[in-house]
Amino acid sequence: MFTGIFRSAKSLIKSDKIRIKPEAVGHMLQQITERLQNIMLRMRVLLVVAALVVVAGAASVSLEDLEFHAWKLKFGKTYHSEEEEYQRKMIWLDNRKLVLEHNMLADQGIKSYRLGMNHFADMNIQEFKGCLGSFNSTKTHSATPFLRQAEGVALPATVNWTREGYVTSVKNQSSCGSCWAFSAAGALEGQMFRKTGKLVSLSAQQLVDCSWIQGNSGCAGGGVESAFQYVLDSGGLQEENTYPYASREGVCKFNPQKVSATCGGFKTLSVGDEILLQKAVVAIGPISAAIDTSPKSFLLYQSGVYDEPACSSTRLTHAVLVVGYGTDCSGRKYWLVKNSWGVQWGERGYIRMSRNKDNQCGIATYAMYPEV
Repeated sequence: MFTGIFRSAKSLIKSDKIRIKPEAVGHMLQQITERLQNIMLRMRVLLVVAALVVVAGAASVSLEDLEFHAWKLKFGKTYHSEEEEYQRKMIWLDNRKLVLEHNMLADQGIKSYRLGMNHFADMNIQEFKGCLGSFNSTKTHSATPFLRQAEGVALPATVNWTREGYVTSVKNQSSCGSCWAFSAAGALEGQMFRKTGKLVSLSAQQLVDCSWIQGNSGCAGGGVESAFQYVLDSGGLQEENTYPYASREGVCKFNPQKVSATCGGFKTLSVGDEILLQKAVVAIGPISAAIDTSPKSFLLYQSGVYDEPACSSTRLTHAVLVVGYGTDCSGRKYWLVKNSWGVQWGERGYIRMSRNKDNQCGIATYAMYPEV
């Protein structure tokens, strides 16, 4: 490139068309050389910038691929085809974006809770509703109402029945819509401990398999009230170790000789009354409740006090167990709630939900407990 330009310059100098003094030739060639060097330098910079853009883009994709692969290993995720894996990854990337954006707001104190890439991160909200949001809240209460305590009685600032031995380990309902069974079993476990001093995990699978006559539908959904009615009608519930959970419907294998818990009736709380729910938690122990879990933020909840104004107080999709209440260091009042999605979800399987915020998510809409 340089050689061609130098030859052109020399030919012009020797021609009759242009007359240049010999002493000016060196200066002219120096200027040409400097300009060419500047051009080449700019080209090199552009090439370096372009290379950096390519490398950065490749690194970004690679980072996402590695992160997705690590996530799959952590939660034991496998897919039937490359097409399914691609679709799951696209959902996962959307949820990853949501988590990152939400947690930036949490870091600034704008949000009171954090989200995480848990085992639901490759699912969309429609699938989530299909396999887990199957709680049947259409039935009217038929239980005896819980009586109010005398007004003016001071309530403790904090209650946590997990510390008092009333609550068994967190379970995982998996893809079976059996939240209602775990909620009912959990409330009965607490009342049996209160009566006998012995804490055992009761069989949610027995409720899934055997309470169809009472109106439940196994893995397709059910109600806590119907579950209590089944225990009352059948004469009792076995322990989990004699009737283990299978995460699917099966033939009823109830053995009356192995009954570990009985139910003499059940009581309901006034719809939407959080103060009454607080009193019941203090006086009774763990209380079954139903909530709205349709916001994606609930699906990906990781920690903090869950404050979600988009929650409905009437569209109830999931049954849980209220095991206490309290106030965090920032003054946020919460309900301590045990879920049935395994310990990898939320705060080791628990969630702190906003308390005294107009019955947010319907925490006090459908609350009840068994009598033993």
